[in-house]
Amino acid sequence: MLTAVFIGLVLLNALLVFAQHFFASPVFAIARRWTQWVLFSVSLTWAAGNLFDDTRPAWLWMTTGLLLWPLLQTMYSWFAIKSFSHGPMPLFPRFILNREGDAWPNQRRFLALREWLRMRKFQHIQSVKAVLFEGLVLRTSVFHDPGARVRLQVMFIPQPSGNVVPCYIFTSLTRSGACIITNNIFSSFSPFDGFYPENWEVERHPWTRSPARLLVRHLLRVRATNADIEPFFNEPLADLNNQQQLLDRTNTNLGILFPHNLREEHGRLTGEGCYRIWKESWLLDYFGMPRRY
Repeated sequence: MLTAVFIGLVLLNALLVFAQHFFASPVFAIARRWTQWVLFSVSLTWAAGNLFDDTRPAWLWMTTGLLLWPLLQTMYSWFAIKSFSHGPMPLFPRFILNREGDAWPNQRRFLALREWLRMRKFQHIQSVKAVLFEGLVLRTSVFHDPGARVRLQVMFIPQPSGNVVPCYIFTSLTRSGACIITNNIFSSFSPFDGFYPENWEVERHPWTRSPARLLVRHLLRVRATNADIEPFFNEPLADLNNQQQLLDRTNTNLGILFPHNLREEHGRLTGEGCYRIWKESWLLDYFGMPRRY
């Protein structure tokens, strides 16, 4: 019985790995992580009984495996976060204009997205990119709705598998200076997730992969504020880089990041910053739950 369960979980994990590689969906990613957790426990139980002829009850090994997996994952996560803190990938990358004509992937789902943008009369304003490190580029296309009161960033986040995941950031500005942001970013590392400025009202929906549903949610939030919405007049490139500098300054002032003069020695993330990323990654990786802002 245990052997059949073991084989079934191996096949299910392989299927989920393939599906995640093809669709790059958080649904498959979360299902794969839970499957790996159970598979680790079953593998430990199967090995104890079949390879080492252990006579202890199977439930004991199952429980041990279920408890050991989070410990091993936490050790790996902390090592990855520390490497990220000292590594070359920028926390808040600087964007430049993308003049190479590769801003939009030539795949069916991205062509369908472009058609939806045309139907909603979103106008393309600018294409930008940021080099995370050699060979890894974050490309972003910026659009405005007909009244330029909603700015949409279509961010193409590269994945280790070589696939590209589109994430959407809808932004509106009120006359009082508030910045209403609705996005579906589901990675705790791209971009870095820390504190936001006080006038940013951020809502994150990693499970919502449809730009249409995300736009509806954003417009409902804008309507609920009963505030006058200002059109966008600033250039997206300059605005994005100003936002990156503001985020860096905000997280440094609040103790998430070390000051710039200490980063070479201590890394960029403080102990609190490492803890926040670790907690965020667990919530997103296993439950798809973003931190409440």
